Amino acid sequence: QVQLVESGGGLVQAGGSLRLSCALSGGTFSSYSMGWFRQRPGKEREFVAGLGRSGIGRVYGDHVKGRFTIFKDNAKNTASLEMNSLTPEDTGVYFCAASGSWGVSPGPDDYDLWGQGTQVTVSS
Repeated sequence: QVQLVESGGGLVQAGGSLRLSCALSGGTFSSYSMGWFRQRPGKEREFVAGLGRSGIGRVYGDHVKGRFTIFKDNAKNTASLEMNSLTPEDTGVYFCAASGSWGVSPGPDDYDLWGQGTQVTVSS
């Protein structure tokens, strides 16, 4: 069974940094493009960042450009999201997701696999 498991969430002060990780088991990362999404309190799930199958072609949501960086290591079957200059508006549950497509899609419906999510809380 193919599964995604996130880790690395937690509580951080505004202006701080966190690095989220996503591990894939039961499959090969090179077969998937990756996306990170988040769900903030009272809001719909939104696209944060994505990376194509080959590990190139980074795409970011406007709200995180210049602050977040997505990485994908096909050899280690892991992906990560480096988050800097965090604000309270970044608080939410962060999910990694995998799609069989080559490129990145910002639409959650285009992803086949989802992790369970990890909570990120940014205090002011």
